[in-house]
Amino acid sequence: MLGLNRILSLRAARIRSCGSPGAKLSPRSSSCHNHGASSRIYCACLLLLLLVTPRVDSSWWYIGALGARVICDNIPGLVNKQRQLCQRHPDIMQAIGEGTKEWIRECQHQFRHHRWNCSTLDRDHTVFGRVLLRSSREAAFVYAISSAGVVYALTRACSQGELKTCNCDPHKRGRASDERGEFDWGGCSDNINYGIKFAKAFIDAKERTVRDARALMNLHNNRCGRTAVKRFMKLECKCHGVSGSCTLRTCWMAMSDFRKTGDYLRRKYNGAIEVTMNQDGTGFAVANKAFRKATKNDLVYFENSPDYCLQDKTAGSLGTAGRVCNKTSRGTDGCEVMCCGRGYDTTRVKQITKCECKFKWCCAVECKDCEEAVDIHTCKAPKRAEWLDQT
Repeated sequence: MLGLNRILSLRAARIRSCGSPGAKLSPRSSSCHNHGASSRIYCACLLLLLLVTPRVDSSWWYIGALGARVICDNIPGLVNKQRQLCQRHPDIMQAIGEGTKEWIRECQHQFRHHRWNCSTLDRDHTVFGRVLLRSSREAAFVYAISSAGVVYALTRACSQGELKTCNCDPHKRGRASDERGEFDWGGCSDNINYGIKFAKAFIDAKERTVRDARALMNLHNNRCGRTAVKRFMKLECKCHGVSGSCTLRTCWMAMSDFRKTGDYLRRKYNGAIEVTMNQDGTGFAVANKAFRKATKNDLVYFENSPDYCLQDKTAGSLGTAGRVCNKTSRGTDGCEVMCCGRGYDTTRVKQITKCECKFKWCCAVECKDCEEAVDIHTCKAPKRAEWLDQT
């Protein structure tokens, strides 16, 4: 899949040049005219291939897989504005790449006990495969957490002096006050507004090239993710005075740990609201009139999620066969729920743990290595006939 979009785009360009009546072709690029009817048949076949092949959008998310080798022209799926920003700010792209790894880890942490566990596909420029083609709760969460991750990564890089175009928040100067009294702005306040501004310009650029329901959904959830990081900004202070009496304080604004943003967006996922497009195509209407309207802080989605029980290439579901489950849990990580009623296999393995730990003066803790047998429960694979129905 990594090269499929590139191949198809090249073929599509060739088809356009073949079919364009006013196109001026050089001797090297005029093969369509040189080969006559056979070339027209070839172009027609390729056009048919393009029409029947499902489109899986590429994404800036793939920057995280490139690491330090971010080359803007090699990132599939960027629109012109994104590519221009990429070329203009290579240091920012590096920060976005590092941030991508972080928000994907956070996504996988939040869904580690669920059938869909935010799994990624190796060497796939879509990162998550076809699962996000559906306008589901999961898609809403991924768009929100990815936007939040970019804001967090850029804001942190600004404060650490890694970016040429920003540094600490320039507005946090002079004196201010809170419930404890007055203080002086000092240190390095995280420049959250710069992170939000660039994330909006870069991430939303692709959604603004089209005007449809999914683009509107993505823009809404992107915004929800960006503002979630700002929600958890906190005031940190250092006391000055005799014996730290705090007669004088120097304070700065700092981001909280990204886990707080992840937890918040996970709660928003649980309460996500199903919506439909309004009549003028500029906003949403709640799908079920019995529920409240979506606010700007709610995640929204259009389509119900699959159950993710079985491997389904069309839906992008990897299934739960082989997933580890908790035999005693009644939650989503329990074997009954995780395995979708198919049952589970139990394997006894040996684990080495630290035991009989003692404090040794001074200053260490010494432990012994103890071996214990542990039962690992994994979901059974579906029956073959049942699996074939989903592929």
